[in-house]
Amino acid sequence: MDFQFTSEQELFRQEVRDFLEEEIRNGTFQPMCDGWIQGYSPEFTKKVAEKGWIGLSWPKEYGGQGRSHIDRLVLTEEMLRYGAPAACHWFADRQIGNAIMAYGTEELQQEFLPKILKGEAYVGLGMSEPEAGSDLASLQTRAVEDGDDYVITGQKMWTSCARFMTHVYLVARTDHDAPKHRGISEFVVDATLPGITIQPTIDITGSEAWGEVFYDNVRVPKKYLIGEKNRGFYQILNQLDYERAGLERLMGNYPLFDALIQFSKETERNGVPLCKDQSIRQKLAQLQVEFEAGRLLTYRVVLVIEEGRAPNVEAAMAKAYCTTFEQRLASVATEILGLYGQLLAESKWTPILGMAPHSYLGSKGYSLQAGTTEVLRNIVATRGLGLPAE
Repeated sequence: MDFQFTSEQELFRQEVRDFLEEEIRNGTFQPMCDGWIQGYSPEFTKKVAEKGWIGLSWPKEYGGQGRSHIDRLVLTEEMLRYGAPAACHWFADRQIGNAIMAYGTEELQQEFLPKILKGEAYVGLGMSEPEAGSDLASLQTRAVEDGDDYVITGQKMWTSCARFMTHVYLVARTDHDAPKHRGISEFVVDATLPGITIQPTIDITGSEAWGEVFYDNVRVPKKYLIGEKNRGFYQILNQLDYERAGLERLMGNYPLFDALIQFSKETERNGVPLCKDQSIRQKLAQLQVEFEAGRLLTYRVVLVIEEGRAPNVEAAMAKAYCTTFEQRLASVATEILGLYGQLLAESKWTPILGMAPHSYLGSKGYSLQAGTTEVLRNIVATRGLGLPAE
């Protein structure tokens, strides 16, 4: 098989790298772990939008560039490689825009898609609840019809970048008497509507990348329903494949990986660079092998998308593998850096900007986000291998 990129794709890769390196030199951002979800920078998002890189693979009739999913993979790979602060536009570009194109009315498309493309609409994901995490179908947030509106009441946990978003992609129950996988609908909700209260969730790393959002009789016009009423769960199943399949599940902490390799080359122990230590060389080599395997799994997902198929099994396989790699990377980094590797960024003694403890603490949740590893393995087993469910 030929895994080479075309000359045009390699030129595009270099264009993205040149842009990102210039932005770093200009002080727009500093490479960081999990920049795709923790790096909030409207300034950076505007610049990406001006490049036409938001909605890169969207059809031209919706305002996108109409470029291939391989081109978007190249862009995504470099954004993650440099730890760019892309959280403002990440979710809207990755899945919400696609959901509106696939299921939204023309009115909804005309209102939201241009805003996303211009870097003006930041959309967080309002899915999980206190009693509905991996089992999303158990959600209890209600949306009750009242005239021209839906009145929404409930509570959401782990809403991505909730404090910074202009809108929330919200999943709510529109038929409380239906079986739990039915009676669910999707909405896009203005985050400033009366009745919405956002409480930042400060995680173990100190990040505010998540939020707890309360909906107290929030009136949402019916035109903001995405797709068919009560069919939201089945629409979501397709969207989750795109959420799980992204390179962010493999490269969210790539700045740490890159910095760790440089640290091993530049730091000496007893007059010898750490990279000459056989045990450290072996750990780094093993990480590199695992990383390349993860890249191929994510490339496979993109090739399936290019064929026009939903990458259900492929996405589950890639996500389960890649989050395991990210957790191993965090553990190996703390091993190589030793006790200093436990120091947070504010310490003057911390190596590589304190990325190692940030990654280690954050990595514990990677195998929960966007579907637990156990759920994903079940998908591979039943849908991919045809094994019995019981």
